Amino acid sequence: MLAALTAVFLCQLAGETLVVAAGLPIPGPVFGMVILFVFFVVNGGIPASIATIGDGLLGHLSILFVPAGVGILQHGARLEAEGLQIGATLIASTVLTIGVTGLVMRLLGRSEAKDEASGNG
Repeated sequence: MLAALTAVFLCQLAGETLVVAAGLPIPGPVFGMVILFVFFVVNGGIPASIATIGDGLLGHLSILFVPAGVGILQHGARLEAEGLQIGATLIASTVLTIGVTGLVMRLLGRSEAKDEASGNG
């Protein structure tokens, strides 16, 4: 179990190191997850020990929202002053994301239907 947790943290460290060294504009932990994903693809699946660690982390995911909640409380005055703009931006970006996702799904569904109709699927 400790080896699996160490592997996950080493992927995060590797991602952080590569992002800082290369000056990439993405978060290090995200790049670390890409490294971990590539490991899973090359390995042919997720090892049981890492799956157990992942389930444990997901079970306590709500703890990760505590810093965000503290940040919201800390910036209450700013939210009061700019709340309407922030709310409008959140609503617009959510609607845009749902729309783009729907269009992508429609396009992918059409190409899948064409493949099935031609006997390739």
